[in-house]
Amino acid sequence: MDTTVANTGTEGKTWGGGNQPLKSSYGKMMMWFFIVSDALTFSGFLAAYGFSRFKFIGSWPIADEVFTHVPFFHGNYPMIYVAFMTFVLIMSSVTMVLAVDAGHHMQKSKVTFYMFLTIIGGLIFVGSQAWEWGTFIKGDYGAVQTKGGNILQFVDVNGDRVAVRDIALDAHGERVQHERKSGLWFVSEGTLPTYTVDEVYHGLEANSNVLVRTQAINAEGEKTVLSRAESLKQIKNNGKLVVEGANLHVNEYGTSLFADFFFFITGFHGFHVFSGVVINVIIFFNVILGTYERRGSYEMVEKVGLYWHFVDLVWVFVFTFFYLV
Repeated sequence: MDTTVANTGTEGKTWGGGNQPLKSSYGKMMMWFFIVSDALTFSGFLAAYGFSRFKFIGSWPIADEVFTHVPFFHGNYPMIYVAFMTFVLIMSSVTMVLAVDAGHHMQKSKVTFYMFLTIIGGLIFVGSQAWEWGTFIKGDYGAVQTKGGNILQFVDVNGDRVAVRDIALDAHGERVQHERKSGLWFVSEGTLPTYTVDEVYHGLEANSNVLVRTQAINAEGEKTVLSRAESLKQIKNNGKLVVEGANLHVNEYGTSLFADFFFFITGFHGFHVFSGVVINVIIFFNVILGTYERRGSYEMVEKVGLYWHFVDLVWVFVFTFFYLV
């Protein structure tokens, strides 16, 4: 029986089947499909963040007042360390580009060197993000949460922040840590609740140089500082809880939604970076073992490079939304 072959007229055409569209392999196409789908996920997260920020603009924290820390240095350095983290991640993209280019020229030693630098950059970024999380959770000065959920912070007459613990100590002097045998303990600093609203109120009474600052933004674009009388009134009548640090329920810097989005979005991105580091390590050892040299192609380096560049690009948007805007 004769076999009938039907000609479709698409033979030899790129999009007619049987060819590689855009001369891209199956693996690279699948990586692009993943990148597009993941980009839509991050877009949804950032869109939700933007909507929530403008809905609660009056109580949204100011990034320059939140991210002011640098490891091993005391002081106020707004955005310095975040900028360093961003620089490291972007430079890791540069080293990844160099690794891919070296792979195209079949230069094993250069691929090994540049991938090693990429892995180091990723580890620095993930470690820095973990440190930033720990600092954000611990907090700086503390605040009082009102019955309506607003955050009241404390400043001196010069506008500098004042810690809740310093105000509370003004009321009763320095605390003495009790032993087990006394049957009375106080919670250590950095945990909730360390101080009561009454202690803060009496400390505020005892210190005439301290005022309350609300999250409401005034005409000058700054948070509103209340008068002395209004400060005492707000703490006494509306104070509900002393807040130290930030978590999924409370946030000393402002609305708890900011902390929710911060932990979720930066955590999700951090998971991507950590996954990328793990994948890079695997590819790195394959390069050392000569796996891709024997195959005659370093396409795996190029595919993981696509993922790494995507992760870096997402961070640019996260950095813009959370820290700059």
